[in-house]
Amino acid sequence: MNLKSFILFILSCSLIACSQNNNPLSETEKQKISSEIIEMFNDYHEAIKTEGLVAEFDYLDDSSDFYWVPPGYNSALTIDSVKTILTQNSKFIKSIEFSFESIEIFPLKNTIANYSGIVKGTMIDTSNANTTFRIIESGTLIKRKAGWKLLSGQSRNLE
Repeated sequence: MNLKSFILFILSCSLIACSQNNNPLSETEKQKISSEIIEMFNDYHEAIKTEGLVAEFDYLDDSSDFYWVPPGYNSALTIDSVKTILTQNSKFIKSIEFSFESIEIFPLKNTIANYSGIVKGTMIDTSNANTTFRIIESGTLIKRKAGWKLLSGQSRNLE
């Protein structure tokens, strides 16, 4: 391959790569993605209500790319750390319910979306103490073969 052919090849590859990344989602695609994510969060919250905190495992992306900064933490935790904390905390919770007070979904691609919202919750611990709380949360979701999963994010308690 001569230099002119090589340069033409590189320019062609660059143009193809750029054109693939600049195809914005249509409004219909965004609405479909948002609906899928809302359905996933409804299922997620229902699973936690019926099965407890460990039900979250099915909704977390079980990859090395996963991280989360939970309330009270100042750094990102890995999937294994989050699972350990959820397992330990679940031993002290009799029942727990979550729902979104508000949520905004920002589809980026067919398989990636960001979201931001306020989650409200009610928890009864093993001593029958009832606690209500609100959490502000934002994160990134990724669509895998098994559906939408939480890939990364952060949350903190609101007063």
